Amino acid sequence: MSDLTLNLSQLHRERVLAWLQEYGVYVAVGALLVFNVMFTPHFLSAANFRTQLVQVSPIVIVSLAMALVIGTQGIDLSVGSVMALAAAVVVLYLGYGAVPAIVAALVAGALVGATGGALVAYLDIQPIVATLALLVGIRGLANVLVPQLREFRNPDLIALGSDTFLGVPFVVLVAAALTVVVALVVRRTTFGRQIVAIGGNRAASELSGLPVRPILLAVYVISGVLAAGAGVLATARLQASDPTSLGLFMELSAITAVVVGGTPLSGGRIRVLGTVMGALLMQLLSATLIKHDLPQSWTQMVQAGIILVAVYATRERGTR
Repeated sequence: MSDLTLNLSQLHRERVLAWLQEYGVYVAVGALLVFNVMFTPHFLSAANFRTQLVQVSPIVIVSLAMALVIGTQGIDLSVGSVMALAAAVVVLYLGYGAVPAIVAALVAGALVGATGGALVAYLDIQPIVATLALLVGIRGLANVLVPQLREFRNPDLIALGSDTFLGVPFVVLVAAALTVVVALVVRRTTFGRQIVAIGGNRAASELSGLPVRPILLAVYVISGVLAAGAGVLATARLQASDPTSLGLFMELSAITAVVVGGTPLSGGRIRVLGTVMGALLMQLLSATLIKHDLPQSWTQMVQAGIILVAVYATRERGTR
């Protein structure tokens, strides 16, 4: 009888953990929304919602990139530094026009991603080590290129960060469009299924003939491009390039969004909508603490706790 009770208890625990991993992020976002509606003045104003969506858009874009990398059982710690590099490159090339400057920034992000992907795929360096080296080195390069805050007056780039279409900011539209594209890639394309297969079992993928190394390289290149794009959008919104601070701790926010959204660090699964909701959770959490006069450092501590809880839930499910 005691064994039966124990088994029922374990089964119930598994179901709770599975439910939390699947729907916990939606519950958390809903709880934060209810709290803010009740206790935060002017939270329901259109201006506040616009602000929150604009601020969360770069986080969403970087989190989508991180979800693809984590789906392969990897990790990319360089995304924040790539954002800083993009901010530096775009302002350096603005003399040629906004479009060439943006292209140059995206190319810089692709090169960083290709470097990280080559280290992981072809030199078999652990992703955390390879991208940690890039995190430090690329941040340093960005600070060398633009050592201090530099404002700009290019109207086209400013418009990208501040204009709207049918009342929706361009930044938000870009994030929404990329969300749809990534979701379609993951769910509807061979490339997306290959990413998930590699994350689920790399050895079996190699034995089955999948081009594992090129796919890994491509995923890190995509991560670099998306992170650079987020850096360009953030720079356009600020109307200034500040590589010393742009993208700091972005990797923490992105990893938190991905893991809380239900994508396991062990790879083999990618939840795009959950990742977007995880990014929204991080933004709402930060905004809530700020509006209630609590320091930003609290957000970082809470994020760390959320990561531990989410990873524990995933680990517990995986051991059953």
